Amino acid sequence: MVTSPSLKGLQAFEAAARTGSFAAAAEELSVSAAAVSQLIRTVEEQMGRKLFHRVNRKVVLTEAGVEMLPRLTMAFQEIGSVSRELGGDAFRPRLVVSVPPSMAMGWLSQRLAGFVASHGAADISLRGDDDPVPFDRELIDIRLSYGLHYREHPTEDITRDAVYPVCAPGLASAIKAEALAGLPLIHTDWGPTGASFPSWRNWFEAEGAQPGRAAQRGLSANSSRAALDLAISGLGVALAQGVYCAEAVEDGRLVRPAARAIALRQPYCLTIPERSARRDVVAAFRDWLIEECRRAVGSPALR
Repeated sequence: MVTSPSLKGLQAFEAAARTGSFAAAAEELSVSAAAVSQLIRTVEEQMGRKLFHRVNRKVVLTEAGVEMLPRLTMAFQEIGSVSRELGGDAFRPRLVVSVPPSMAMGWLSQRLAGFVASHGAADISLRGDDDPVPFDRELIDIRLSYGLHYREHPTEDITRDAVYPVCAPGLASAIKAEALAGLPLIHTDWGPTGASFPSWRNWFEAEGAQPGRAAQRGLSANSSRAALDLAISGLGVALAQGVYCAEAVEDGRLVRPAARAIALRQPYCLTIPERSARRDVVAAFRDWLIEECRRAVGSPALR
């Protein structure tokens, strides 16, 4: 007869795996490190599977441990939620949101108050991550990406964007494509592992202009948000995604010195693991985020 692991043993494993050490797990559970080690050893014996490699006083999860951790963490979070509800505490749903770093730094963080105001308080973990993201290890509920990256989870296209030349009003006297080549240009370089971003050379070619080396000169930033901030500061003309620059164009911090826009090659996509899709807070955040993205991309100021 197979003996099921005890709840205490599973708690000890989950805490040690999440915190990265038996000592930290012991402190969290108010027991000794030796007790944590014994509890985990008992779970391993009962399951017939090693959960940790013990190397030089460090513990590293085995494949079996990696597989167990997210499911146990979710289970203990759910138990904690039920306990808070039964105990009379106000229930606050938990939500882990992952977006590109440029979206986390300013764009989405400035809008989260609107979601909370309309949908109620929630414990939201906002992460700025490059692709790929570890959905199960970090218990991510919803991921917004540029392009399709996650075929193993349900993913949907939500909108397609473009890039627009934008600059501070003081630099906006040049309204012809040829004249833009004489202004300081701001370049966005997502790096060798990032998706292809339209360059100023692409933009000038679309205009039928020949800027020569001028298309390569100027400032460079490795994030869309940083490039936009440089433009707002008056340091040059940037090619900015509509989702990021719409608000600044609407309120006059930025203007469009030329009308030409270049469509991005890939859509923005939302990925929601099946384990999260049925949660009300996830569904509400999905609908709200799609609306916010489409509102920015479709701003009348960008037409």
